[in-house]
Amino acid sequence: MTSVETGRDYREVACDDLPETQAEQRAFSVGAAGHGERLDKLLVEHAAEFSRSHLQGLIERGLVTVDGVPARTASRRLKAGQSVLIELQPTEECLAFTPEPMSLAIVFEDEQLIVIDKPAGLVVHPAPGNWRGTLLNGLLAHHRGAAQLPRAGVVHRLDKDTSGLMVVAKTLQSMTALVRAIAAREVRREYLAVAHGVLPAAPFQVEAPIGRDPVSRVRMAVVGSGKAARTDVTRIAADGRFSAALCRLHSGRTHQIRVHLASRGHPLLADALYGGAPSLGMTRQALHAARLGFEHPVSGQALLFEAALPADLQSAWQQVAGAAALPLQSG
Repeated sequence: MTSVETGRDYREVACDDLPETQAEQRAFSVGAAGHGERLDKLLVEHAAEFSRSHLQGLIERGLVTVDGVPARTASRRLKAGQSVLIELQPTEECLAFTPEPMSLAIVFEDEQLIVIDKPAGLVVHPAPGNWRGTLLNGLLAHHRGAAQLPRAGVVHRLDKDTSGLMVVAKTLQSMTALVRAIAAREVRREYLAVAHGVLPAAPFQVEAPIGRDPVSRVRMAVVGSGKAARTDVTRIAADGRFSAALCRLHSGRTHQIRVHLASRGHPLLADALYGGAPSLGMTRQALHAARLGFEHPVSGQALLFEAALPADLQSAWQQVAGAAALPLQSG
């Protein structure tokens, strides 16, 4: 991925070498040196810009022929003199960075930035298993300048199943300024959460480094070798089984609130990755980015945005907090 400063393209080489909207046919004859070699090995030699796994996928799809007949087995041994034809298709990663019109819940927009209220279930950035239908695809369709920015202007992310506010840059100048403001902890990010157990009545801090879980690579954990992370937690209400809380980030580590609360024995409702069980109607982690504040990267104007809880979390919150007012619309 490129640096914010240069604005260079962030796609793989294969995306640059192969048009994204069409296939390319490439043919070769097996020479004496290739006699007895595996089909997939020879394909790598003649299409080196693609990974071996991608080329094996083309074989499985019948897009590689040997002497005019589809070859379905990557391990097939070839003979000198045989003719091979490959119908090269763009990689999934390459196709991921294409515009896809979608409805975006835009809270604010000007020439420099967009503030979006992301729904739960929307992936922010393409990744294995989610190459299409991401927020990045929607941004590429929303405005032309997104294609010229690293990650289409995304400067921070929310997990797939976390809802709420995100700011996205529309120019390189704004992207650079926003990235620096986040790094300097000048961006105000507050979340509403419902967790298992009864949190302490007094506001408290969780200051513990976060890094990759040494046992499970899909999880994060509090580890001594991790990056510094701090979360301020204020309990709004508790009913004996669950707590409704306001969490403020002072850093932005992956899964930070989820990890910090779980480390204290209070995983979020329905957060299966960190020990939370479905309850109160929640089938996704009970976390919502409710407030976002920062200085406009060009005008310097102080901006503050708030997003109401979505229906599922609103219902869970009310079951715990009752008539207690949501801690929004205030300083």
